[in-house]
Amino acid sequence: MMEAEAYGIEEACAVLERIRTEIGKVFIGQKDLVEHALIAFLAGGHLLVEGVPGLGKTLLVRALAKAIGGESKRVQFTPDLMPSDITGNIMLDVKEGKFITRKGPVFVNVFIADEINRSPAKTQAALFEAMQEFQVSLDGTAYPLPDPFMVLGTENPYEHEGTYPLPDAQKDRFLMKLLVDYPDFNDEKAMVTQVLQDSSGAELCLEGVSTVLSPEGFTRLRKLVSQIRTDAAVVDYAVRLAAATRNDPSMETGAGPRGSLALVRCARGRALLEGRDFVIPDDIQALAVPVLMHRIVISAESELEGFDEVRAVENLLTKIEAPRGDFGSNPDGEA
Repeated sequence: MMEAEAYGIEEACAVLERIRTEIGKVFIGQKDLVEHALIAFLAGGHLLVEGVPGLGKTLLVRALAKAIGGESKRVQFTPDLMPSDITGNIMLDVKEGKFITRKGPVFVNVFIADEINRSPAKTQAALFEAMQEFQVSLDGTAYPLPDPFMVLGTENPYEHEGTYPLPDAQKDRFLMKLLVDYPDFNDEKAMVTQVLQDSSGAELCLEGVSTVLSPEGFTRLRKLVSQIRTDAAVVDYAVRLAAATRNDPSMETGAGPRGSLALVRCARGRALLEGRDFVIPDDIQALAVPVLMHRIVISAESELEGFDEVRAVENLLTKIEAPRGDFGSNPDGEA
């Protein structure tokens, strides 16, 4: 197991590549999904994944948690799920004659909220404090969550019956949203062959995934991300992109300031994955769709014309000019 105590950019990049390799042993294909999950985790944020069942979303986060030596738990969100089923509660121990704290499944490094939009708003709101403040309050006492901590929420785009739309405030707390498609033929063939090798294929096997570093080591990697240099021109570009969503006629509601901040946070994580100690405009452009798409609302007229959130953000990228220059050699211009 490797620790990140004295890592520079090159060493940290090598460790992250090892994590990707370990995840790739059981999660075949969907490289963008793996990369974005790592970026969200490095940036200290949460991930919302939309896709049909059976695409390996749960397997991905379990493999990620094992690679960083962390713990993961999955909760199936249903209409009758109560907030205390997630956060825990204070209960009376009759034998001891005193109240005890029962912590819920959210007290892990990676919390999987499966089909999060199948629960009513009251239950969804139970995650607000955990996602924003990284703590849970029970009977007036705040209990800190493990560090690192990440929520991965999944949605099924086709089964609309019996679902509750996520409040805008909760969607905004997810750093990124990813649309997961079916794997291509070769990836699916490789997956089927691997899963059935010396196995019935009925269980998700993580035996081949090795632990690369500890959760504390991953926390130190996050601190390294916060030291990635961001030129003022790149910050200006991120803010202009987010602000443009508020004035575009195709959008009814635009992204708030949290969208600008999320763009820069994610760009720093991508820079580290690419082995750089500075952010470039390409980082912002590569992450604009997953960072902004769930923060905007398309107007009714645009929807009738077949416009969606992805096309809306991609359209903005063609309109907003990106800065040019050598962003790695100007420490005085960093944000």
